[in-house]
Amino acid sequence: LDGRKDDIAGCQIDIGNARTELAAGMTGGEPMMDVKHAGDAVLQMANLPLDENVQFITLMATKAPFVGRG
Repeated sequence: LDGRKDDIAGCQIDIGNARTELAAGMTGGEPMMDVKHAGDAVLQMANLPLDENVQFITLMATKAPFVGRG
């Protein structure tokens, strides 16, 4: 539904391999990023004024091999 008339906007953040307790068991030397930076990105989006919106962010380790690898 289009919520623009009511200043409602949706956004999407895709977070790559963030260094967390859940990811601690990952093996194979996958590039990891600091989970704090994911939190910082969410906070930055949440602090935008209602007339601004970030529609999509893909946040991942620079050395991750492919976007959307899954």
